[in-house]
Amino acid sequence: MEKGDTEAIRAVLAGDPECYRVLLDRHYPGVFRIAFRITGNPEDAEEAAQDTFLRAYTKLAGFRHDSSFSTWITRIAMNTALNLVERRSRDLTRSSDSLSSGAGAGQSTPDPADHHAGPERLLLNGELTSLRRDAMAALTPMERTAFTLRHMEDVPIAEIAVALRIPANSAKQAVFRAVTKLRRSLAPLAGGLR
Repeated sequence: MEKGDTEAIRAVLAGDPECYRVLLDRHYPGVFRIAFRITGNPEDAEEAAQDTFLRAYTKLAGFRHDSSFSTWITRIAMNTALNLVERRSRDLTRSSDSLSSGAGAGQSTPDPADHHAGPERLLLNGELTSLRRDAMAALTPMERTAFTLRHMEDVPIAEIAVALRIPANSAKQAVFRAVTKLRRSLAPLAGGLR
């Protein structure tokens, strides 16, 4: 797969911008997933993913191949999504609960078994989804990103530190703080066990 990325990059740099579609098709799902986990809603995730690929395209000549394209585009996606979250939080015209808005269409990852569940199960799943979303929204953007990358995307601490432009110790602390806050917020789901 990495060979295909390298060939597509060379073709784009040689003057064939249509080959960028190969990179876009291959890496868009992962970029969107990371952006969604950082921003908390599909509209902002879509915007961050589009901005990510636009930025990557304009900076493609500077790609040094010292890491894989997927690592490079992931770093751009994280930074783009974080910048969007920070910009949204400063925007006074946007509602303060943009990260924890009510569940709408496409707001959460659907559970394939849900269409067979009874009304009680559907209600419980909706409540659980809401509690998880609220708990994630209560994290700072740095904590949410560090937690998402470490525990949902399995990114090593060293890469998280580079992507967030912080020392590795600070990245570890951000993950630890996020886990602590999430445990506290979600303790009622575990019957109060810690």
